[in-house]
Amino acid sequence: MPWSETIRLDRPLRGVRTVAGQPPLDWPAVWAEELRRAREEGRREGERALGEQLIRQRNELAELQRGVLDALRRAVPEVLQQAESMLIPLALEAARRIVAEIPIDAALVERVVRETLRQAEDTAEVTIRLHPEDLALLRQHGAAILQGTPETGPLRFVASQEVSRGGCVVQTRFGLIDARRETKLEQLEHTLLK
Repeated sequence: MPWSETIRLDRPLRGVRTVAGQPPLDWPAVWAEELRRAREEGRREGERALGEQLIRQRNELAELQRGVLDALRRAVPEVLQQAESMLIPLALEAARRIVAEIPIDAALVERVVRETLRQAEDTAEVTIRLHPEDLALLRQHGAAILQGTPETGPLRFVASQEVSRGGCVVQTRFGLIDARRETKLEQLEHTLLK
């Protein structure tokens, strides 16, 4: 059925081809090809956009990683300092408890007295103050230290409630050597905290 009516357009058509004398187009195939081309172009555009997005995200992730590593580098010394400040009191308390649980016997008291005497520069006129129970232990066991040492000669032992169990105070002409357990722990604490 021929069409003979004239169509008037308000502007010229662009990209129009005449199909006169050409075989009729297979419009479903043309549309399918146009759809395939549009899909391919969309896929390429999507891949390009995805690639750009991945690069941006990778850069953002790298920046975040650098920030985390920098924060960790700054935080590690602070954490170590905090841990150290918490560990020292903990270690001191553990030392106090361990020392408190050490059984006090004559051998321990004698060893403490000998170690303290080694620190004394003047060995003449030495007086050793011990807790009354520790002095009684030495006498009960006939400890050799009660007779003195070749370096010091005779020693004078005095019972004193001011000296805690397991410790001693050695007095010479030049001063005192405080070897009480609590004094040693205080010295240890002072050394660790400075």
